[in-house]
Amino acid sequence: MTLLVSLFVVLSSNEVINPTLKGLAISYTIQDCKSEAPRHIRDAQIPEDWPKSGSVTFKDYKMKYRENTPIVLNGLDFTIQPGEKLALWDVQAQSSLGVALFRIVEPAAGTILIDGVDISAIGLKDLRSKLSIIPQDPVLFIGTVRYNLDPFDNYTDEEIWEALEKTYMKDTISRLEDKLQAKVLENGENFSVGERQLICMARALLRNSKVLPKTDALIQNTIKEAFHHCTMLTIAHRINTVMHSDRILVMDTGEAAELDPPEVLRQRPNSLFSSLVAAANTVNT
Repeated sequence: MTLLVSLFVVLSSNEVINPTLKGLAISYTIQDCKSEAPRHIRDAQIPEDWPKSGSVTFKDYKMKYRENTPIVLNGLDFTIQPGEKLALWDVQAQSSLGVALFRIVEPAAGTILIDGVDISAIGLKDLRSKLSIIPQDPVLFIGTVRYNLDPFDNYTDEEIWEALEKTYMKDTISRLEDKLQAKVLENGENFSVGERQLICMARALLRNSKVLPKTDALIQNTIKEAFHHCTMLTIAHRINTVMHSDRILVMDTGEAAELDPPEVLRQRPNSLFSSLVAAANTVNT
């Protein structure tokens, strides 16, 4: 990211900058950037069907975005059970847990285990290819509906239609003149936000991911029916989104402050979550 910003600043500047200074700026940035971990680790011990159940365990996990910066995740110790739908509510409105799962930032200490495998001991591609993310503001790419669902051409049309049916998008795509070959405009502008989100869900369902970080009636039905076998982490900023979850993890200043089913937290006097619900109800009245 630092490299991209530096290149953008150097290449987009309207002022005359000495070419030597431009070169020095880019050279310094390249030297200062840390390389990502390997995409594959040949000797990594990964079961062929990993992850099979989708349990996720954080063990004394700590994370900071850069050296000499504050800890943003501090000593997390909890387990998400296979198939569990866990909602994350961060008082500071951060999404650091998703960053940790995808290893966008490496841990400062501790481990994350998925089905008993330490994710820091495997290649990034081996990890990320097994996770799916359904963004709150989904983006589709220029191309066709089929390309957006299956960019590497790994699945048959029948499998794609089945995924679309499970995410309530089969009828919508069937009505398009070119169906799976229908054009998708930049950012998916020819689909509504809800339709884009359901297409992203169909893409995740095709990959049969066991762990799905996800940032409202059709969508909730899809989660209950099509993703019942998947472990799902919902990174949410709206109360009504998290109330459908099995449990809610309330984060405060990087620590796990509360972890219980929604109704338990809601009825617990003086809990952080109950105060958040009360504040949200006050705003909406």
